[in-house]
Amino acid sequence: MTNSTPGSLKDGKTSRGVSQLLRKAGLRPTRQRMALGTLLFEGEDRHVTAESLHAEATAAGQHVSLATVYNTLHQFKRAGLLRELAINGAKAYFDTNTSNHNHFFVEDEGELRDIPGHAIRVDGVPEPPEGMSITHIDVVVRLKKD
Repeated sequence: MTNSTPGSLKDGKTSRGVSQLLRKAGLRPTRQRMALGTLLFEGEDRHVTAESLHAEATAAGQHVSLATVYNTLHQFKRAGLLRELAINGAKAYFDTNTSNHNHFFVEDEGELRDIPGHAIRVDGVPEPPEGMSITHIDVVVRLKKD
């Protein structure tokens, strides 16, 4: 998962880059946003849940509540820094790669992985209702171990 996206810091920038990224997205770089943004945007593209990011932040010595993690992820999503994918109804994954791409979901592990390139072609997309347009199509291919 090395796709660089407009909101990412894949070129190795430090927390200064996270601060600039947040400001450019119209978000004030609060302590919590900086802590979570550093975990999310410094390094490779990734998929996280609120729970997994909360555990990672806690392990890194950051004191943020799970509610703050949820709120921050949704703020980042609204600012265009993350893409949200709902898997199994109640479970939401957040993707730092906001480009239009598809995913494998490894059911046994609860892991989301990018499908490389344009490996999926979708035909027969219906016309959207009047006054609406399609922003993207999410294809999730579910996998299980044999």
